[in-house]
Amino acid sequence: MTTLSEKPLDGRIALVTGASRGIGRAAALALAGAGAHVVAVGRTQGALEELDDAIRSAGSSATLVPLDLTDYDGIDRLGAAVHERWKRLDILVGNAGILGNLTPLGHATPKAWAQVMDINVTANWRLIRSFDPLLRASEAGRAIFVTSGAAQKCRAYWGPYSVSKAALDALVRTYAAETEATNVRAMLLNPGPLRTRMRAAAMPGEDPETLRTPEDLAPDFVRLAGRDWTDTGKIYDFPTGRVHAFRAAEWIGPVTTGIDRGSS
Repeated sequence: MTTLSEKPLDGRIALVTGASRGIGRAAALALAGAGAHVVAVGRTQGALEELDDAIRSAGSSATLVPLDLTDYDGIDRLGAAVHERWKRLDILVGNAGILGNLTPLGHATPKAWAQVMDINVTANWRLIRSFDPLLRASEAGRAIFVTSGAAQKCRAYWGPYSVSKAALDALVRTYAAETEATNVRAMLLNPGPLRTRMRAAAMPGEDPETLRTPEDLAPDFVRLAGRDWTDTGKIYDFPTGRVHAFRAAEWIGPVTTGIDRGSS
């Protein structure tokens, strides 16, 4: 039988986006298993109901929120509903994201570009905008956003996705700096290659059996959501199991080209 001491998130309220499948679903189950009440946000009602069944069968509880994150007014309404019911939010997991089309930058359509930015960047900013007061109201607010190594690798044809994840990194680091003197800790989490639908779309020739699963990653969401987690504004890299700080770029002045333009 599970005791209270075995549930480190007992009594905590956790909101997870993209909770209907993949990493989000695994994170929601892990947080619920650790004692949190999960507010599960996703676009697919049926998948959310299946998640709810799994959470309830494990002895925990959830609130289901069918919501497309491009409905920004809907995010604001959700923030108001969470405030009305609990007056706080202890854990925010910004997981929902899309890959978009893999294409040369010059071939990306404005519509496709905007769709990636709307979900991967703007929706997460709207989450911060709506839930920052509630995270600050928690005695230990924890914000965890799922990033990608694509933000640094910048492979050919991955432009919209790479740019969106780099922007997400900057967004979360800025939020961490703004909340450093509060009880809020904001972290980025890089899952690396996992057996997900997005990974299969990006790497269709890859053998999924060679990859770790979202369930392997899920316990680390519980760690980062814990009251005793102290790092902020950093990235937790799941493939290595290490926390990395971002190094500040150094200004080295104008680049000398070796061309003497002479006087005018």
